[in-house]
Parts: sequence; structure tokens; C-alpha cells
Amino acid sequence: MKKIHFNDIRIRNKLLLIYMFSVFLPIILTNIIFYIVTTENVRDQKLEDYELALEQIATGFRQGVEDAAGIASVLYSDAYIYRLLNKTYETPVEFIAAYNNNFRDINKYTPIYSSVDSIHLYTDNPTVISAGGIYLINQDMRKSYWYQSTGNTRMSYPVLTRNVSETGVLDQFVIVRELDSNHSASYEKIMMINLNERFIKQAFTNVTFEGQVYLVDDRDIVQYSTDQSVDSDNKLISFDSLNISEDSVIMEEKYQLQFLNNWRLVGIIPSENLITEVQNSMYSIVYLASWNFVIPTLFILYIAGNIHFRLNTIVKQMRKVKEQQFDIIEGKMYKDEIGVLASEFNRMTRKIKDLINDVYIVRIQKQELELEKKDAQLKALQSQINPHFLFNVLETIRMRSVLKSEMETADIIKYLAQLLRTSITWEDDWVTIGKELQLIYAFLEIQKYRFDNKMEYEINVDDGVEQIYIPKMIIIPFIENASIHGIEPLKGKGKINITIQKYENMIKCIVKDNGVGIRDEKYKQIINFLEGEGVNGKNIGMRNVSQRLKMYYGQDYQLKINSNATDGTTIILMIPENNDKMNPGPQ
Repeated sequence: MKKIHFNDIRIRNKLLLIYMFSVFLPIILTNIIFYIVTTENVRDQKLEDYELALEQIATGFRQGVEDAAGIASVLYSDAYIYRLLNKTYETPVEFIAAYNNNFRDINKYTPIYSSVDSIHLYTDNPTVISAGGIYLINQDMRKSYWYQSTGNTRMSYPVLTRNVSETGVLDQFVIVRELDSNHSASYEKIMMINLNERFIKQAFTNVTFEGQVYLVDDRDIVQYSTDQSVDSDNKLISFDSLNISEDSVIMEEKYQLQFLNNWRLVGIIPSENLITEVQNSMYSIVYLASWNFVIPTLFILYIAGNIHFRLNTIVKQMRKVKEQQFDIIEGKMYKDEIGVLASEFNRMTRKIKDLINDVYIVRIQKQELELEKKDAQLKALQSQINPHFLFNVLETIRMRSVLKSEMETADIIKYLAQLLRTSITWEDDWVTIGKELQLIYAFLEIQKYRFDNKMEYEINVDDGVEQIYIPKMIIIPFIENASIHGIEPLKGKGKINITIQKYENMIKCIVKDNGVGIRDEKYKQIINFLEGEGVNGKNIGMRNVSQRLKMYYGQDYQLKINSNATDGTTIILMIPENNDKMNPGPQ
């Protein structure tokens, strides 16, 4: 196997290899490492933010419960409340009097603490009236969830649990406390502080925590959740029975208070939330990596392409030398090594060409000079017939016609001489509309003479337009077509109407005849011919006008052709108004 030496590799490929190992691979590796480090940092920061948000939720809920538990402790030591529920009343009036004296101020705490909604008292004292926040404990109530779940614990300290609505659905969070401080009372007395539902929703709502929150009691029952799929109000649901994705991130905040002993707040973060943050950081990294990649890549490709192009140009010129084409390299000769090589090649090529010219080409040049000399002599002979000779002959014929009183013939000869002189002696490319009208009048008189009064014409010109400059002889070709192709084949008498008027800042020229019109197929050929690049000998005048209009006005002119067999043909030409012969129009 043949070994490839580094010097055998083309310069462009060498530069690309340098780029690959010195720029591309380092950038790729650097950005991969940067991406890994950044994504880990973003993930850790996001988890830390979620932990802080969950801690805020736990703290807010705990503070509200502590406020309610504090009220429960105050009322627990209130002797008036104890005596109100523990006394046996002889009559209802006696209870009402005691109620008014000892219970009406009990709800004074609810406006102070936003977490407290209301305060209720429960007792099995049969002499107490069940109304106004005081309820009797019966057998159904002893079977309720809040009564069963607090058990003997409420005798020692306040207990957090759930109340039950009339429909049997778990309702408000409540703080329950037994009021029997000495355990020797005659009747059972229980205090219930209802927590505000708005406080519960606000406590567990945190916009910065992008996941679901679950409040789990000491029996692993979900007491409250922001997860809409968990129906914790209608049935008791174990937290372990929840279907939690393995990719989710689980966070916990445990409560160490007596009334929240072994309760915990669990936050579930879907893995998609963390991935989204990582993806957002990935986009930034990809953007920066692309920027660092594109600029050096374009620069290296430009340098490599420039070197390859210049060297390839020299190689192509050197190969032409084998075919005896001694062309020099055009362009600026720069001062780098490639520029010096190109300069030396040009110097060598000129030297070879000079040597060849000295030996061979001189003879060929002499022969070409002889041929050119003979050609010049031939053209000199042909030019002996001078156009002025034709003008003089026509003038002589016209004068003889005048002497013979043949005025009609004399006028026609005058018009013919005027047309020939104008077409042969071009002089200026721009003339006034007045001079163009003189030429048009001469042409129409000749045509009228030819057709033996078969043709009539009418020229209408607005005032003030005769001094405006237009390109020379741009209207006559259309009049010629109208007379020859429109009027001449017509069986009856024909007429040509010519109108020149100002239209805003444009000059509008209308050439209308009542001739035979243009056949559809011929009409399409003319339109395609005017828009194309071909040459048609039959329409060279119209083609010449179209090309001149494009040269002078670019796209600022309009040329329309309307024709049918009934009304004849109408040419509408609109060109910009111009009053300056020195600056006639767009170039």
C-alpha cells in the first residue's frame, strides 16, 4: 500500500485538516463539557428553588394551624367556657343567660387570624340548647371521622383533622381539643376551631412550585392535594396507592409539632419540568457553540477558497500555454507568495509572446495590412455615390415639376426628400414634437398621394406640447403600419387619427386607424416579438422603436396595441414628459 505523504495533500485539504484539529474538535469538546456542567448546575438550582417553595408552603400552613392551636389553648384554660358546658341548667332561660354572658365573645378571635373561620363547641350535656355554635354530641357524631380520628389524643393537646359535611364528604380542616382539663367532669366537652378554606387554598398555592402538593397525615392518608386527579374529599386515599412516575422528583417537609406529629408535606415535581429548564439552557449553549463554530468556519473556508481559487487560476493559465494560448492572469498582483508566482507567470508569458511575435506573427500582420488596404480601397470606390447626390437629383426633379406647374408632384418630391434626409442624416437622437410632426405630415402626404386619396388623416395636438423633446422617429413606424397593413388592404376609404396630448406628467400618443385590423395569430406574434429578443424583418421598425424606448426610459414607458377586424387598430404610447434636450431621459 502506497503511503501518502503530508506534502502530497492539496493545500485546501491541509487547511481543512488544520481547522478540524485546531478549531472544530476543541470547540465541540469544550461545548459538550460546558453543556454537562451547565445542565447539572441548572438542575441543582431548580431543585433548590423547588425546595424553598415547598418550605414556604409548609411554613404558611404550619403558621395558620399554630394560630388556631393557640386559640384552642387559650379557650382550653377559660373557666367560663368550661362552666358554660359543664353546668346542669334547670330551664332553657337559665342556659340562654349563661350563653349570653360567656359565649358571645368567643368568636372575637376569628377576625384577628385569617386562618380561623369559626369556633364551635360540642357537649353531651342534655340541658344545653344546640344553637349559635354549640352542638350536642350524639351517637352519629361519635361515629364521625373527626371524632374517631382524634380519639384520646384530643384530651392531651389540640389535634388537626377533617370535618365532615352533611353529605358525608370530608370538609374543612379543624383543630379539635377536649375541654375536660381535670378528667372528672360530668359531661363531655369538645372545642372545634374550623380553619378558613381560603387560607388552605392560598397556603398550598405557590406559583414557583411547578408540581403537585400532598398533605399526608400520620396514618399515610392524603388529607389535601393540589392534584385534581386525587379525590381526597370523597374517600380516604393512601399516599402509597398513588400512581407516581418513577422519573418524578419527590420532596418532603415533615412537621414535628404535637398537633401535626408525623404529618408531612410531599411535593411531586414531574421530570418534564426539569428537562424543560435543561433544554432552555441547551438552546443557549447551542447558540453560543454555533456562533463560535460558524465564524471560524466561514473564515477558514474563505481563506482556503481564496488560496485554492488563486492557485487554480495559475494552473489553468499554465495549461493554456500548452495550447499556445499565452493569456496573462488578470487582476491585482498581491504581495504574498501566490501573488509573486502570478506576477512571474505573467512576465514569462509576455516574454514568450514577444518572442513568438518577433518570429511568426509579423508576417501575418503584413498580410492582414494588405487585405485591409484593399478593403479600404473598395469602400472608397463605393462611397463615391454620395447621399447628397440623391438629394440634389430630387431637388432638380422638384424644380422642373414646379416649372411645369406640376405642384402636386413637386410637393410629393419635397416630402420624399425631407424623409430621406432625416433618415440618412441622423444627427441628434432627440427632436421636438413639432419637428416630429413635420416629418409625420410629410409621410402622410406621400401615403395619401400613393393611395390616390383613398386615405385621410387627422392630427390633433394639445397646446404647449410641440416644444417637448421625444426620441426621433418613434411615432412614424406605427403610422406606416397603419397605412400599409391597415388602410391599404381596406376596400373602402380609410382614415388615420393621430392624437398627441399631455396626461399628468406623461406624453400620450394615440395612432388609430379604421383598417382591417390584425389577425389574432399575427397579433400574438407581434406582442411576443416586441417582448422578445429575436429579429423579425417585417416588423423591424416597431422592434427598433421598442428597443429605443427601453434604452431611453427603462420601464417608465407604456406601449399598448388594441386591434380587431371591426374597429381597426389603435396604438397607445405613453412616455415621460421632457423639456431638456441636454438631459433627454433615463439611460
